[in-house]
Amino acid sequence: MLVLSRSGGSLIAAFAALSLMAGPVQAHEEVVEESLSTEYLSARLLKVADGFTHPWAVALLPDGRKLVTQRPGGVYLIDNGDKTRLEGAPEVHATNQGGMLDIVVHPEYGDNGWVYMTYSKGDADGTVPALARAKLDGGSLVDFEELFESNTATEPGRHYGSRILFLEDGTLLMTIGDRGAHPPRAQDTMDHSGTIVRLNYDGSVPDDNPFVDREGYAPEIYTYGHRNIQGIALRSDTGEVWVTEHGPRGGDELNLIEPGQNYGWPVATLGRDYRTEGDFPDAETRQHDDMADPVFEFLPTLAPSGLAIVNGEHFPHWEGNLLAGGLRAERVLRLSVETGEVLHAEELLHGTVGRIRDVRQGPDGYIYILNDAEDGALYRLEPGG
Repeated sequence: MLVLSRSGGSLIAAFAALSLMAGPVQAHEEVVEESLSTEYLSARLLKVADGFTHPWAVALLPDGRKLVTQRPGGVYLIDNGDKTRLEGAPEVHATNQGGMLDIVVHPEYGDNGWVYMTYSKGDADGTVPALARAKLDGGSLVDFEELFESNTATEPGRHYGSRILFLEDGTLLMTIGDRGAHPPRAQDTMDHSGTIVRLNYDGSVPDDNPFVDREGYAPEIYTYGHRNIQGIALRSDTGEVWVTEHGPRGGDELNLIEPGQNYGWPVATLGRDYRTEGDFPDAETRQHDDMADPVFEFLPTLAPSGLAIVNGEHFPHWEGNLLAGGLRAERVLRLSVETGEVLHAEELLHGTVGRIRDVRQGPDGYIYILNDAEDGALYRLEPGG
């Protein structure tokens, strides 16, 4: 049975002694909330940097610096409060949901310096989600390489995905939305739209992809039948890949990803019809025998974006929990998951910073959060306060 709780102080006294105190506030940081009560600890929220126009993703470098993308275009380097717009970022076609999107660092960044990013590429007639990598050199991105682009251009503006996740086998996953205009494309196995693609780090196709030798399937496809995944995270102790996915007018999903699976969209959905172009299932079509069911439906609507899995010493009572950001809901949901079932959910930061676009855990063990706003900011959540 799922138990939903809001951040409150009923257990604070019992667990206060177990909370690890945060470090000193740096001169460039602003305390937003000195003491946030949660079930297992008291936390503090700080603003690390601001002045971003609809920031979309944050990448945490091993040396403590941060990279932030903003959807209208541009990548910023944050270094001890100093904010630099980097030269060499890709040109993007920024319309509605499209623009500069995800950014992550290679697992062996210390050795190779690669930074990976996704963005919408094209013009007013059609755009595609694309994947590239580059290296950070002072105030510039250099050695830029485009590695992959989706195989079907679509009218700009909707459902790009577009998150990146590195796996531990030398491959990466990239989520691609159904592009909005024609949902049945997510069931077209030759179309990258509405899929997760799996690539080698250089953008080539892994030999063991589930459909690599199957006629009628694009070899990059790892899973399909997705509407718009904007949260993805790896649980390193189990190898589980978890995603959060936007539904239509409700039906936001938490899914456990298994290679080769069809996740149903738009044949099976927990949401309601927007009456978009093309065939669409009856609103009661919630399950299908040959399609993977979601593990959890976010009710009320979360509009999920950003996902992290907590580990490390700073949040011992959140170990293995999922932190799912919410745009429309303006909150982070902490989800306790055991044996593939969500047992408990707690609301965090409800309305504190507005629409949540990204949630990441940094190398320092703290939680970093981006809000989606015209004057957006990067925040850090840490125990203490």
